[in-house]
Amino acid sequence: MGKNHLQCRECKKEYEPTFKYICDECFGPLDVKYDFPSVNKDTFRDREKTYWRYFELLPIIDKKNIVSIEAGMTPLVKAEKLGKELGLNNLYIKNDSVNPTFSFKDRPAGVAISKAKEFGLESVGCASTGNLASATAAHAAKANMPCYIFAPSNIETAKIAQALSYGAEYISVDGTYDEANRIAAQIGDRKGVGVVNINMRSYYVEGSKTLAYEVAEQLDWNVPNHLIVPTGSGAMLNAICKGFEELQSVSLLDDLSSMHMHCAQPQGCAPIVDAFDKNVDKVTAVEQPNTVAKSLAIGDPGDGRYVLKRLKQYNGVAKQTNDKEILDAILLLAKTEGIFTEPAGGVSVSVLKKMVEEGKIDKDEPTVCYVTGNGLKATESIMTVLKKPQVMQADVAKISAVIG
Repeated sequence: MGKNHLQCRECKKEYEPTFKYICDECFGPLDVKYDFPSVNKDTFRDREKTYWRYFELLPIIDKKNIVSIEAGMTPLVKAEKLGKELGLNNLYIKNDSVNPTFSFKDRPAGVAISKAKEFGLESVGCASTGNLASATAAHAAKANMPCYIFAPSNIETAKIAQALSYGAEYISVDGTYDEANRIAAQIGDRKGVGVVNINMRSYYVEGSKTLAYEVAEQLDWNVPNHLIVPTGSGAMLNAICKGFEELQSVSLLDDLSSMHMHCAQPQGCAPIVDAFDKNVDKVTAVEQPNTVAKSLAIGDPGDGRYVLKRLKQYNGVAKQTNDKEILDAILLLAKTEGIFTEPAGGVSVSVLKKMVEEGKIDKDEPTVCYVTGNGLKATESIMTVLKKPQVMQADVAKISAVIG
């Protein structure tokens, strides 16, 4: 079937790689499967510092269809000071807050829009809790394609401003993310819009697996023992697992048996954690999410049950953390490592802290904590716990008196 094809995640029926995302037989989701060329560690060594360095492992057939805003190859920071604070000697932060639109969503949005261009689609769009709106709008602007954003009306102002700046048509829905998602799905089907995280989802999730490729390469092709992933829909966690498995299939990584994959969710929208705690396979939707981590406020996670499978497969846990703990973790990360994250990153750092306190991570085990979005996107929440600066007269003597 050429470089890649689609395969149903449930019944394994195979399809040509077309504009399709649901299996005709069982309505399961379709995943991209590859006939990988032979690659080795030198294949990627001197390439561009973006996730497109892994072109052979991504679903675009012709390089001229790539829509790139230079995202990816973000820092994997050896977090010595935070590690010391938590009691870990080998802690790394994968800092995706420094992507061009300041979140990891540049990865899936870029792959999906490149594929939409390859399919010859006229327009693109997304359902979003904020970050994907900006990433999709930026890539659409670069590709010169009309873009339609469907988002709940209560998301952070900075995210709305960002998406609008790129020229997207912004539909602010008076409701939850799940309601915005339902509307986007129906409009995408009716009007033939490439909705990146719905009807382009099979290709979209392929962008997120580069979070596994980069970590592996940055650790000199070694597998970390623990990975803590902030989880909304579950697509990113599932894609990271797929990424590590693909690297193993092309012999770039050895055994994955020592890898533990962990899911971090905010209290107030933690349906996967609830299912994990009850040891059931079915994820029950949260009707009205209520959390400071708005980018993770997805009450009905599309890949929820697959996350539960991954946690079993990779001996992981799912944990939740409350608003106060999330804000405390944002400040802890900022003050120790100089990385300012939005609440989603606070969720993963907070869950990491809990896991260390509970003895679930040994002090010497290589551990990667994913920080997925920038703090400047969500300043409203953190301002509530910061000290308000005192305005002082421009007088050296008076100011000098309060210094040191």
